[in-house]
Order: sequence, then structure tokens, then C-alpha cells
Amino acid sequence: MAADTGFVEHIMDQIHDECEMSFKHMFGAVTLYSKGKVVGLVGDGKLFVKPTEAGKVYIGDFIEAPAYTGARPSLLIEDKIEDGEWLSQLISITEKALPKPKPRTKPRAKKKPKPK
Repeated sequence: MAADTGFVEHIMDQIHDECEMSFKHMFGAVTLYSKGKVVGLVGDGKLFVKPTEAGKVYIGDFIEAPAYTGARPSLLIEDKIEDGEWLSQLISITEKALPKPKPRTKPRAKKKPKPK
């Protein structure tokens, strides 16, 4: 699932600054963040948004599909990518509906094996 950087940048350009968007390349795809929350994924030239009840209501007639084999279904966004107002609203609704990310904890130090 390769992600075209130009396509990702195009999506980011459509979304209003109030959404505080960022992205990170991960595992051949691109994870989209709004205000620090994972809101979607871009891969294979497609935009997938995390499914929330509020997002589904906003979209109305939605299509769910997995972003990659074995993934949970996400909201597949195809025909509204060019509508920056609509897309920004969907991202805002999704971000607000998602829980705050759990704080990261430091990983435990590995115990050294005792000499025999």
C-alpha cells in the first residue's frame, strides 16, 4: 500500500488550518492526525477516515472499507476530496468524536541476565 506524497499534500491543502493537521509515513501508508489524534489514513490513492457515529451521520450515505488487508473498516472518501469545506468539517467532527490519545509511558528498562 504505497502512498503518493503529492496526493497526501493535496488532501492536506484541502483541509482548513483550524484542524491542525499533520501526517506521518508509516508502513507504506500515511497516517493523518488532527490535533494529535489519528483521524485517517491515505494509501493506494485513497483516503480513509476513522469511523465515528458523528462522522457517519455527517456523511449520510457512506462506504466502509478496510484501508489494508486485515484492517478494521474505515470511511472511504472518494468524491468529496475536492470539497475542502466538507472535508474540513468531516475531519473536525471525527477529531471531536475520538478520545484523547493515551499518554505514552516510558518503556521499562530490560533486565540484564544474571551471570552464571
